[in-house]
Amino acid sequence: MKKLTLVLALVMVTGFMMAQKIQSKDVPEAVKASFQKEFPGAKAAKWDKEESNFEASFDNNKSDQSVVFDAGGNILEIEVEIDSSELPKGVMEYVTSTYPGKKIKEVAKITDAQKIITYEVEVSGMDVIFNEQGKFIKEIKE
Repeated sequence: MKKLTLVLALVMVTGFMMAQKIQSKDVPEAVKASFQKEFPGAKAAKWDKEESNFEASFDNNKSDQSVVFDAGGNILEIEVEIDSSELPKGVMEYVTSTYPGKKIKEVAKITDAQKIITYEVEVSGMDVIFNEQGKFIKEIKE
């Protein structure tokens, strides 16, 4: 199961790198309906197409978020920008010792379709991924 989750995460991250901006009118109705149902308070969604999936980036309750849907409107992943103080114990220690003097650009909590939580720290031109317990998983170069 862990291998499947890691493969899915890698595929999704690779898809993020190949995203194309699209207009709302080009998003399937099932995706837009699912988005509205799950995030009724969301403001100004911007859409990207990632291979066959659709990503909405938006502000929700004063928080930057994004959600990836398949063409049928099923949520594949939700990413919420968080403060570094919300990271699990050990993550900041790992980042500061592995990337000394490097600035953290963004920190996010990611929940996939199976409700598995990972954390992403963007630093020094790469995304550093940690599991829910704060253990290092991998680096992904941007």
